Amino acid sequence: MGATDRFSQENVQRILGLTAKQLDYWDRLRLVSPRKEEETRYYDFRDLIGLRTVKQLVDEGVPANRLRRALAALREKLVQVQAPLTELRILSDGKDVLVERHGTRLEPLSGQFVLNFETRDLDEKVRVIAERNADEWLARALEYEADKKTRTEAMDAYDRALRVDPAKIDALLNCGTLHYEDGNFEKAAEYFGRAISAQPDSALAHFNLGSVLEEKGDVDTARKYLRQAVRLDPGFPDAQYNLAYVCEKLGAFAEAREHWQAYLKLDPVGPWSNYAQQRLTSSAQAKSAGNK
Repeated sequence: MGATDRFSQENVQRILGLTAKQLDYWDRLRLVSPRKEEETRYYDFRDLIGLRTVKQLVDEGVPANRLRRALAALREKLVQVQAPLTELRILSDGKDVLVERHGTRLEPLSGQFVLNFETRDLDEKVRVIAERNADEWLARALEYEADKKTRTEAMDAYDRALRVDPAKIDALLNCGTLHYEDGNFEKAAEYFGRAISAQPDSALAHFNLGSVLEEKGDVDTARKYLRQAVRLDPGFPDAQYNLAYVCEKLGAFAEAREHWQAYLKLDPVGPWSNYAQQRLTSSAQAKSAGNK
């Protein structure tokens, strides 16, 4: 989360527990005002820190008008400070305002009671709100994925979806596929393995992992996952095809023949049907020659 993030008034109200009336009042007092771009009004993360500070000071009993006067006096004393609420530590003893800078405490009006205002918990709270919807990140990833120039952005969006929902099966499968297409088989296998953990009955997850492992040369383990894909979905033609191919690599010709046949029943005129038919013919010829 950084200073470039934008938050609507509604998001700010939800994050900080404020009302629209409070935001409007603090805007009129020029404590923290929304930024404007054309017709859009928004706050950035620095503004959220400022608003959080105002809220805490008001909760401590500092009237907003008194805080405005203190900040005005502070700006006169520290002309190089543009935004005291975000650049300095602002504290209160319940009625007066105290400013701490580089270990030195300044008193624009008065006050000595020191409190520690951390922004780390605010950052975490904002992160949860900003990334609350994994479906939104998934939709954004799909948009990025449609353009080859933004594949990296698509992967990042999938990962953001997974930070919100680690078991988001579509994000795991799609991100794994992008890594597979890029030739990063280790990363692809990691995502497909996580997909299986998230949804053990996903035939597609088992198929994808088995296919990646075959590419990596781990044919024995590949057959295990492809077998499971076929068990979960016997009507999955690509799984039948890849399992037949892997079985042939392992010399398991009888099992390969079974899956070539299953593939042809499911996809008799598909792009790989001619190859599957050739493998069946070769298998039949080899069997016939062996019986002579």
